Amino acid sequence: MRAARAANGADGVADRNRPDRGTTLWQKAEGAAVFLCALWLYFTGPQPLPMVALLPVFLAPDLSFFAYLAGPRVGAFGYNLVHHYGCGALLLALGGWFQIALLSGLGLLWLAHVGFDRMLGYGLKETRGFGFTHLGRIGQKRPAQNNVN
Repeated sequence: MRAARAANGADGVADRNRPDRGTTLWQKAEGAAVFLCALWLYFTGPQPLPMVALLPVFLAPDLSFFAYLAGPRVGAFGYNLVHHYGCGALLLALGGWFQIALLSGLGLLWLAHVGFDRMLGYGLKETRGFGFTHLGRIGQKRPAQNNVN
């Protein structure tokens, strides 16, 4: 009953623009698990990159933000192209298959980046604009709670 009320707006009609909080929490937990596992695998492996390169490589997928200069549709496509688990998984698989530690390391850092973003609530973008994601609106203001004493 409480879940039904939480999913409905003030008028009792479901808010289709807001994802269910339970599924959002699961996806954030999944992102945290991917982030932690990818970092653990990276740091327990051969570590093909020097420490000074880790942060720039970790943040490299965020260069896809520049696609938004061409508009929200192109921006969402560019962002989503590199912010899903497939890119990192592909690099990791290729590195493992061909025994190239650099590819495996890049794949793990890419997976860690995407998991980190999901953990923080940054999901795949919708074409309506950067702030609209599959995990909900970024920076969405929560309604003030009235404290009645």
